[in-house]
Amino acid sequence: MGIEPPVVRATVIFGLRTFGAVPLPVRADLEYDAADPYAVSVGYHAGTGVVRWLFGRDLLADGLLAPAGDGDVRVRPAADESQVLVELNAPDGSAVLEAEAAELADFLDRTYDEVPFGDEALWFDFDRELSKLAMRD
Repeated sequence: MGIEPPVVRATVIFGLRTFGAVPLPVRADLEYDAADPYAVSVGYHAGTGVVRWLFGRDLLADGLLAPAGDGDVRVRPAADESQVLVELNAPDGSAVLEAEAAELADFLDRTYDEVPFGDEALWFDFDRELSKLAMRD
């Protein structure tokens, strides 16, 4: 029996930015699974469901310091340096959420305790990922 890859979890309250109003609180469950060492999963609780986004751990880390991302997910420091903005763009709409930079940094620090930057390839199981793609047929 092999060793189970570590999983790091955190719950962060994001603020959904809306025009002319105070940001609405949105609970988000962050998860980093060393079995998928390059990615962070974020489940935003919206209404009665959860909207899950998967994006690069490096994107989140880079976005704490400077604008990062050029696709569906963009992360950047806010004007208030204690906050980070996460912009999500999908065919059904877009959202801008803000979170405490320190909370996201703490989560990332814990992921790097489990899988240090640069060691992701040691945890990545290429054969397992390839078999998942083959099963989608």
